[in-house]
Amino acid sequence: MIDLGPLGRHMPTFEPGSVWLVGAGPGDPGLLTARAIHALGTADVLVYDALVSPEILELVRKDAELEFAGKRGGKPSAKQRDITDRLIELARQGKRVLRLKGGDPFVFGRGGEEALALHAAGIPFQVVSGITSGLGGLAAAGIPATTRDTNQAIILMTGHYAMQGPEAIDWAAFARTGVPLVLYMAMNNLAAIIAELMRAGMTADTPVAFVNKATTPEQRVLVSTLGNAVADVAKAGIEAPAITVIGSIVPVRAALGFPDATV
Repeated sequence: MIDLGPLGRHMPTFEPGSVWLVGAGPGDPGLLTARAIHALGTADVLVYDALVSPEILELVRKDAELEFAGKRGGKPSAKQRDITDRLIELARQGKRVLRLKGGDPFVFGRGGEEALALHAAGIPFQVVSGITSGLGGLAAAGIPATTRDTNQAIILMTGHYAMQGPEAIDWAAFARTGVPLVLYMAMNNLAAIIAELMRAGMTADTPVAFVNKATTPEQRVLVSTLGNAVADVAKAGIEAPAITVIGSIVPVRAALGFPDATV
């Protein structure tokens, strides 16, 4: 058990036979919540995602079981149904099951689906929020999510499977809002997304930033424009995992004294 000092008195009991859906934040172990650290030190088994860093895994109870359940686009990955079934199976064995996800489990993390399945199976569960990678990534890159002079709202969106099928997004509708867009998992569809946004009226000089591996020692930030973004990303070698932010908040980074690009 990790000693949380006086905070330990405020931690709920991690009951055997239950599942905790926990957010690991954007990457930096220092951004974990106290409740997430409590869960890591208490769980009997950890089912974790690809974006959970080795430094965070070091906080797991020494005799806990570790099961990798990462999903990465274009690579062999665990199926969501299999992951959910495994959570239920482990809980029914009387174990304290920690499902650890990068960011926040309820923000593009499939945590809502897992919670619904656990509830249907009669498995007790708790949700432990984490700093979502979109907002944590912006902060790490020196880009405020809002300022009074730039915007009164932001839109968090997924770019994964966002161009076709039942999850297709009406990009034109979002472009017309004029609100900054923060895109998760957009790199594979970047060219198509940008084409749709420009077709909807966004100008080529609209500022864009990419935050790769946010909050980690490997973080890289690329600042570009909508018209140049695809070429600049290719030249810089920016790949997933990355957060894409489009709109009026991007130039605030330079105003705060951050360099235009760190590649």
